[in-house]
Amino acid sequence: MEIAVLLKQVPATESMIEISDDGTAIKTEGINWVMNPYDEMAVEEALQIRADTGGTVTVYSLGPEKAAEALRTALAMGADTAVRIDPEGKPLDGLAIAKVLAGELKKGAFDLIIAGHRAVDDDNFQVGPAIAELMGIPLVSMVVKQDLADGKIRCTRTIDGGTLVLETTLPALITTQRGLNEPRYASLPGIMKAKKKPIDTRRLSETGTDPGVPMVKTLAMRLPPQRKGGRIIDGDSAADKVAALVKALREEAKVI
Repeated sequence: MEIAVLLKQVPATESMIEISDDGTAIKTEGINWVMNPYDEMAVEEALQIRADTGGTVTVYSLGPEKAAEALRTALAMGADTAVRIDPEGKPLDGLAIAKVLAGELKKGAFDLIIAGHRAVDDDNFQVGPAIAELMGIPLVSMVVKQDLADGKIRCTRTIDGGTLVLETTLPALITTQRGLNEPRYASLPGIMKAKKKPIDTRRLSETGTDPGVPMVKTLAMRLPPQRKGGRIIDGDSAADKVAALVKALREEAKVI
């Protein structure tokens, strides 16, 4: 089983986010960068499948030199090889990224491609599904369970109010949802080995894929408005507190 995993490096959730001076991006100084949590699940699932079926796990990331850190984390977890595509500073939206990655994936012979169903920084949900469409292979998104047998994959995916079981032939692309697995921690020997493994770095201009002009452009970023502190409603009894709350909602907040 030849498996490809797509991953992205994102700011850690505890990072203090500040908007850059031009208002169209975030300041990257002082941010702790990590592998996207949903992509961690993708790596873990690939490793579990490899343990059952044999084969190899190759991880891909399109990002600047710093993105190699996330790839090394995947290698330390147990991935076999890693590929980083250098965007060379070119602005790329979700569709452009999908075009480039699909072009690279077509050069391999992968039975299964696994990606996180979203990245926690931009939340656009686009890259995985777009790659499947560009490659002309089946997609099953938001997978919480999968089973492989006889050249097919059967997946349980989340839907509103429940789950849905789907089956498709391979090759296919699946995206991960919380509940699929619990990603392992990289062991010290794995970390040491990962430091010695080479990362295949390719420049965007060398891939042979034209990502085209981005169809999405960031015009402005703004932090959410500052919230006011809460207020405690006083009263001698529950009835008094309810009356005071209703009065405040009607006369002050004017929502009723």
